[in-house]
Amino acid sequence: METAQWLLSAIGVLFLLVTAGCLGDGAAPAEDGPIPVAVTIPPQAEFVRAIGGERVDVMVLVPPGANPHTYELTPGQMAALGEVRMYAAVGSGIEFERAWMAKIAGVNPGMHVVNCSEGLTFLSGDEEEGGTDPHVWLSVRNAAVMVENICAGLVAIDPADAAYFEANRDGYLDELRALDTGIAASLAGREGEAIMVYHPSWAYFARDYGLVQIPIEDEGKEPGPQGIERLIVQATAENITVVFASPEYSTKSARVIADAIGGRVALVSPLEENYTANMRNVAAAFGGAV
Repeated sequence: METAQWLLSAIGVLFLLVTAGCLGDGAAPAEDGPIPVAVTIPPQAEFVRAIGGERVDVMVLVPPGANPHTYELTPGQMAALGEVRMYAAVGSGIEFERAWMAKIAGVNPGMHVVNCSEGLTFLSGDEEEGGTDPHVWLSVRNAAVMVENICAGLVAIDPADAAYFEANRDGYLDELRALDTGIAASLAGREGEAIMVYHPSWAYFARDYGLVQIPIEDEGKEPGPQGIERLIVQATAENITVVFASPEYSTKSARVIADAIGGRVALVSPLEENYTANMRNVAAAFGGAV
């Protein structure tokens, strides 16, 4: 918890320094061409593009297929960050940002920093995650708040295009509301059902739709033999037939459990760039048909 709070404070201080010391009135000088924007993870790229359209050029720091817990920026990425005008940080305590925020700020102290998680309420998480659950974007309702924060950041940089950004924001928020309604309808009547997942990424999704997340991973580590046995018993008791894993992690433990219960392993990614399509696919995998 303390680590996550430190990160949020650091983002807040960095934001104040940037806006007060470098941007003056909160808006960078107008420049020709798209606004270069950096985001931490692929889903945020859809958020930024949905709002900014052709007026933004998005750089994803943790590329598709990479693990935000372990990814290290390349020299090329560090150099490119020097040209970025806005950085949309997840802001929820995600491990990549805990490790790299200070270095990113050092490369480009003049960029506008947006805390995408401002206004969100965090769930508790593993100590390995800093004490809070950082996977806030996996709630469509949280994603709507993140979109609002990103839009405010773009308007601060380019107030002349505020009407354009806000119209795009409103259209995308309509999409997210429809997505949320569709997922809720598809999962209606399944409240209290358990989903077994390797990495505990899906607590916010589970909260929104009344599901129960059972993680295989224990404080960021593979379970031992006793842990595997306990999970097999739990899966059997909960009538679980599908064990969910993510492309960013090993499927070994998930396959052992699935084999023991006569089930199967299915992959669901928390980091797909095509956010709305991915969330529909996730809902279908978890038992709905959006």
